[in-house]
Amino acid sequence: MNCPVCKEPMIVLELDQVEIDHCLSCKGIWLDAGELELLLKDADSGKAFLTAFKSAGPVAEKQRRCPICRKKMEKVNFAGDPPVLIDRCRREHGLWFDEGELNRIILPASGERGSVAGLLKDMFGKNIDGEIRNSPENTE
Repeated sequence: MNCPVCKEPMIVLELDQVEIDHCLSCKGIWLDAGELELLLKDADSGKAFLTAFKSAGPVAEKQRRCPICRKKMEKVNFAGDPPVLIDRCRREHGLWFDEGELNRIILPASGERGSVAGLLKDMFGKNIDGEIRNSPENTE
């Protein structure tokens, strides 16, 4: 599957049978429909979580195309502080997260010590505050 932003092929990473498509070029993440709920480990919580996404209306950010159906995705805000603008396929194929957006959405829901938080830190090499892990300044 190619990245909806930079059109480069994405790699597939897996956690607990959830496949996460990740672009090494722009650092974006594609989650197929239902995968966010699986990452949260609780279908009811996942469905309730998805209701926090509200249509953003007109925004300056360029519209992206779904990597599955190629139709333009809609911009939605996740009700956070501040809100996070993401892309959602209108045909419900999945969600696109630009670099750092998944962390900002899922970490508060899973808790800093949850398995999802640990996965994001391990996969993307960043702490919750965005500091790079294992950089020369952070090693002792």
